[in-house]
Amino acid sequence: MRKLLNTLYILSEGSYLSLKNENVVVNMEDGSHRDIPLLSIESIFCFSYKGASPALIGECVERGIMISFFSPSGRFLALPTGRTNGNVLLRKKQNMISNTWEECAKIARNFIFGKVYNCKWLLERTLRDHGLRVDSEKIKSKSTYLTTIYNQLLNLTDLDVIRGMEGQAANNYFDVFDELIINQKEDFKFTSRSRRPPLDRVNALLSFGYTVLANDCASALEGVGLDSYVGFMHKDRPGRESLALDLMEEFRCLMVDRFVLTMINQRQITAKHFITKENGSVYLNEDGRKAFFGQWQAKKKEELTHPFLKEKVCWGLVPYIQALLLARYLRGDLDGYPVFLWK
Repeated sequence: MRKLLNTLYILSEGSYLSLKNENVVVNMEDGSHRDIPLLSIESIFCFSYKGASPALIGECVERGIMISFFSPSGRFLALPTGRTNGNVLLRKKQNMISNTWEECAKIARNFIFGKVYNCKWLLERTLRDHGLRVDSEKIKSKSTYLTTIYNQLLNLTDLDVIRGMEGQAANNYFDVFDELIINQKEDFKFTSRSRRPPLDRVNALLSFGYTVLANDCASALEGVGLDSYVGFMHKDRPGRESLALDLMEEFRCLMVDRFVLTMINQRQITAKHFITKENGSVYLNEDGRKAFFGQWQAKKKEELTHPFLKEKVCWGLVPYIQALLLARYLRGDLDGYPVFLWK
């Protein structure tokens, strides 16, 4: 089983990354620097304006270390890639299936079934743990509706209908998302999902988390030899890693939504960790990103028993394992794609 290594987060806007021997050198604005061995790093997330040297980028690509660049506000900018991994036959099969409406529907149905199932689990978990502090009837009603949705999904073969059902499920789930916020309700009020730009602190956290998760999924897919840009549910679009967006659907609520709720409810993040811009958009500030990634890295190291493999793994390896299972299905080694269903 693949080992989960460290992720290096560069959050200072004035830092510059360079290469020295087999180390990544973090050059600070005050002239100081820190050397970190590349052997211990799995990925680098850089939120600096200055970026990194071409030598370091080339070395990361050569070693298979994902290095992603973001604006300080958290907007994804670029992900350098090198030679294509995996065998050409797998990618040919992926492309062939992506052009077959019926086959796309089979895979998309599993992705969305997993998403709806796991969203229902999160609602039920809140009822179990905080039933006296939330509007139980409202949450139960939405949970029942999600059950209806995922039962209907099992028989769907039309990709557009599956997409429509996903939209209905998401709308109903987010209708009660504010109920899942137990503490700091004045500072973290959620009314609806706003994406570009996020218009409140909860949406800022969700969007930031989804961006990070999408990059993890893209790296996992490329690592097993799949093309992260060729999806089955999300339509192909220049610059969009459609398959990464497909893959993350089933554990979006488990790895991001649940994580965001925990940070808010346990006061690991507060109103002081955000900035509001003139157009009303809300983003994490540098201290907010530090708080986020401090908890995110700890979460990725927590262990669980994978529902399909029945083996103990780290949460951080879940995207890689699901990418591996997807590749096995596309090669014909599995009869169906085993969706990640959490209990």
